[in-house]
Amino acid sequence: MKKTNDELTQIIGKIAAVISIGMFVAYIPQIIDNLNGNKANPIQPLVAMFNCILWVMYGMIKEKKDWPVVIANTPGIILSLLSFLTSI
Repeated sequence: MKKTNDELTQIIGKIAAVISIGMFVAYIPQIIDNLNGNKANPIQPLVAMFNCILWVMYGMIKEKKDWPVVIANTPGIILSLLSFLTSI
């Protein structure tokens, strides 16, 4: 069965959303290290947080909401913020 371009876009979007969430879950060990006194540089998570905020805004303001983009980047806002706050 041949997939249409829209179906393929949906599949790729869902896979990308899962991978993006996994990327931001990777902040959890850094947060734990920060809390244990092994501070990391706060710049990268701060920039990642603003990047995620912009992507969530982009996904929400589109006429047809881009839910994979919103879902993939929302955990990034929270985990990047936590990583930033614990590293300062």
